[in-house]
Amino acid sequence: MNRNALKYFIILAILSVAGIFLIQFAFLKNTFEITEQEFQESTTIALREVAWQILEASGQTSKFDNIDPVEKVSNHYYLVNVNDIIDPEVLKTQLKEQFTRHTIHLDFEYAIYDCQTDKMVYGNHINMGQKQRNPVKIEMPKYDEFIYYFGIYFPERNQSISGNIGITYLLSALLILVTLFFGYALIVVLKQRRLTEIQNTVVNNLTHEFKTPLSSILLSTEVLIKDEILNEPDRLKNYTQIIKTQTQNLLSQVERILGMGELENTNNLKLEEINLNNYLLTFNAEIEEKVNSKSGRFFLDLHAEKSIICADQFHVSNLIYNLIDNSIKYSVKNPEITISTFSDQNFLFLKFKDNGIGIDKKYHTKIYKKFFRIPTGNIHNVKGFGLGLHYVYSIIKKHHWKIKLESKPEIGSTFIIRIPLKNGNCD
Repeated sequence: MNRNALKYFIILAILSVAGIFLIQFAFLKNTFEITEQEFQESTTIALREVAWQILEASGQTSKFDNIDPVEKVSNHYYLVNVNDIIDPEVLKTQLKEQFTRHTIHLDFEYAIYDCQTDKMVYGNHINMGQKQRNPVKIEMPKYDEFIYYFGIYFPERNQSISGNIGITYLLSALLILVTLFFGYALIVVLKQRRLTEIQNTVVNNLTHEFKTPLSSILLSTEVLIKDEILNEPDRLKNYTQIIKTQTQNLLSQVERILGMGELENTNNLKLEEINLNNYLLTFNAEIEEKVNSKSGRFFLDLHAEKSIICADQFHVSNLIYNLIDNSIKYSVKNPEITISTFSDQNFLFLKFKDNGIGIDKKYHTKIYKKFFRIPTGNIHNVKGFGLGLHYVYSIIKKHHWKIKLESKPEIGSTFIIRIPLKNGNCD
């Protein structure tokens, strides 16, 4: 699947998942509303029948035509106007009979308004289900427009409606679970595709990095095995130098990869006391030679008054080489690189500054990720594994140091490393 097809597939998948969730939400909402409406209609009809039966028992059915008996106060609470004196026993009997007839199997509480005391007199808690539940008495509100009326309260009304559509909730939950699993599977597939692309890129770059010096070594050795080369000492020296340089390049690449593997596979650093100013001086000639080969300039500016630190010498040397190599590789003009140090009471600051292509701010938090490579615009000849800055960051993290980047495109980059000064033993 090509990149455009994959992009459209992802968009379609996202829209499909969003559509499923919207349809499911609308379906649940509609189901709940229908169930709620059915309950309200059944309750209203049942209560109208109760009002009719009460009036019929007292011979006052003629009054029924002049009233609208049922008033819904809330989803839980109904008032029924009978416009006549209410017999509590008749009310209780009729409520149970009519609710059973209309398949309303909810526990309820009822109260009758007493006009002499101006209060709702609590009647009873009626259990309509098989399970016995403890009654929950509430203060039922009055209704000023009625004189003879009673109130009905359903304490478990919401739970009952939710229970009636429980299978719908279950099916919805299963659908959501399947959808989430599909989303997770899609993420895994995309990650795997990304890893495959990264792997292919790394293998291609690794092949190039190793093939170029090996080809140079092979060509040089083919010249050196010829007898006539012995009569040309300058050419002999030149090809010998090529072999040495390319072998050093190969060794540098191998050490970088092995160093990263060693750093990731162990939590132990071989800490020792290092005078960083003096240690940097040992790299001066080698770095200067590398920079000069690119017609550039290298400066060493050591101003740290305190320069004794605790560090793993092997990894610190790789850190230095990685940052210097990056500065050289990502320069479109003659490189100018400066390594400087300065210190305060508690920290030594190691700074690497170059005049390379710089790093856009949007990449500042990404450059330390493994295999990440910054898009280099028109520079197509820069090869690498995307491991250098990740290795640098890993070294800094293992040592509990801090690193800061100051960079702008076409201006250059400055990496500043904050290192605690030695305080006591390095163990």
